Amino acid sequence: MNLDEMLGILVWTGAGAVLLIVLMVIDSLFTRYKDLEEIKKGNVAVTTRFIMKLLAQAYILSRSIATSDDLWEALAVSAISFVILLLIESLVEFVLRASAGLDLTEGTKQNQIAPALFTGSLHLAGAMIIGACL
Repeated sequence: MNLDEMLGILVWTGAGAVLLIVLMVIDSLFTRYKDLEEIKKGNVAVTTRFIMKLLAQAYILSRSIATSDDLWEALAVSAISFVILLLIESLVEFVLRASAGLDLTEGTKQNQIAPALFTGSLHLAGAMIIGACL
């Protein structure tokens, strides 16, 4: 491995880390609670959901980097995938709230693990499907 390749790893990793931070901040804007406040309080459900969503986004980012020669393309694919997963989560939450009276966001805020795992699994499953498409 030469110096250019090592610098490339640094740039791609740095850009990926910045994108993941931005995406998780955006994600927290769409919840009815403040992720970091709940994590500080020790809310295991919110922490579990947050970690699962972060892993899902990291997986998509890793697949987009592996299949792209262009940093901006890889970052754009990851950002678009984030929007897709956010839309899927919103749709499923709406359907469950309307049809079964199940509020995944409220359950997660109340430190219930089951809704957090359900929400996080939507992102992990979606990330695997999106990753397979890349």
